[in-house]
Amino acid sequence: MDKKTEIEIKEALERKKTNLESELSRFAKKDKDIEGDWDTKYPRTKEGDLEDAADEVEQYSTMLPIEFSLEKQLQEVKGALERIKKGSYGICETCGKQIEKEKLLAYPETRICLSCQGDA
Repeated sequence: MDKKTEIEIKEALERKKTNLESELSRFAKKDKDIEGDWDTKYPRTKEGDLEDAADEVEQYSTMLPIEFSLEKQLQEVKGALERIKKGSYGICETCGKQIEKEKLLAYPETRICLSCQGDA
């Protein structure tokens, strides 16, 4: 892969990482004990209001799968940035061949080529 494309992809990944972290921080906080883990903030209302308490539980349970999805995307982005840093970016983890440039531009976090994706 040419250097210009690699820089373009790295910049896109850095922007995506920032956006994902920003989105997560709206309703979750980083877990200080577990690297890469975020914890959805549990909303608190005054005691005794059962309807508000039920809404809290519903809101919390709605946010958990969103947190999980964003965390997974963030891990994939960080993994791609790490592969760029190590010099292994763009190499299919299944067959070891170069991943197609078009696929990397469309989905820069990818770890497998189109051929291996079709076999999966």
